[in-house]
Amino acid sequence: MSRSQPTSARHRILVDLLSIPTAPFAEHQVIDHVQRFCAARGVSTQRDAAGNVLVRVKIGRRTVRRPVCMTAHLDHPGFVAERMVGEGRVRAFWRGGVPPEYFVASRVRFDVAGRWIKGHIRAIKTVRREGQERVKTAEIEVDQVIPRRAIGMWDFPDPVIRGGRIYARGCDDLAGAGAMLCAIDELVRGRTSCDAYFLFTRAEEVGFVGAIAACRSKTIPAKCFVVAMETSSERPFAKMGEGPILRVGDRSSTFTQAVTAHCHDVAKDLEKSRRGFKYQRKLMDGGTCESSAYCMLGYEATGLCVALGNYHNVDAKRKRLGPEYVDLQDLDGVVLWFVELARTPRAYSGRDESLHQRLLALEASYADLLHGTRAMPKGTAQDGWFSI
Repeated sequence: MSRSQPTSARHRILVDLLSIPTAPFAEHQVIDHVQRFCAARGVSTQRDAAGNVLVRVKIGRRTVRRPVCMTAHLDHPGFVAERMVGEGRVRAFWRGGVPPEYFVASRVRFDVAGRWIKGHIRAIKTVRREGQERVKTAEIEVDQVIPRRAIGMWDFPDPVIRGGRIYARGCDDLAGAGAMLCAIDELVRGRTSCDAYFLFTRAEEVGFVGAIAACRSKTIPAKCFVVAMETSSERPFAKMGEGPILRVGDRSSTFTQAVTAHCHDVAKDLEKSRRGFKYQRKLMDGGTCESSAYCMLGYEATGLCVALGNYHNVDAKRKRLGPEYVDLQDLDGVVLWFVELARTPRAYSGRDESLHQRLLALEASYADLLHGTRAMPKGTAQDGWFSI
């Protein structure tokens, strides 16, 4: 398969975002990019006390009683330099879920004033958290001084498009955030009447603490229902290339059924109106995502995702680290879904309208028969009365 450059404005938006270094509690460069991107399109942003970024896209005079708030996180498992601990050696904090056996001798790159400085991991320190051994810090051999707070990532090249997929140092969850930027861009350019919110959160990889803070501070308006976007490890029953996935739940919980049903109805509308659009509906129970936090902390929420290769950069088949990757058509489908959620004439009512209408129809169809047969007529049991 040959390498290629972005072939559309949408893919350029993704490549630009996926090129930026990030790590938990060190998302500032990505946040700057998101704010500049929105400002260039005349869309205002605001940051809450935790640094999360909220964007509202309102076009036209249409009033939406229960608007959607789509969310994605801006961090990816990574390093943040603590200090030099000797000549040619830096100690860095590690935050994120990667097994300790993948660290020693692996290559790392640090962003220093816009240049990549590369190094090798020589030693790690681990701690035990939630019953698992986790890396806390790493000592990395480098050939120049790495300043405090410099962001480090695994040593993989900038994003590349190859064979209908995009490969990057971290697709989780910058690919999801990139899909939200694409949706914002298309809503603004299309000038279609809409009212929708987009929340870009911090520090998901250590336990979605940015999303928790957003709930505590009411960053998301109470009137909103929430659709959290993720990239989730590909599973045998949820394959890459089969379309974006509507998540009915994760490892910890099932999500708000009414929101899931609303997203499902919007997807069925897209299936009818957009040739080639396809989607999946699955329980993605490989891990816990921000949707569970939103539901637990008082919001009505569900999730969307795309299948991800080399989750957290772990190539489990080859037992080595590798770039993450996602299918571009899956991401294109997510963008269409986001745009339609923002502008659909369907109103979210807080209940599953399709199921509600079906129940009403069933009730009406059989009401007379149900009440008319409340008592069994005498002498009819032998005459086939139960076959009515």
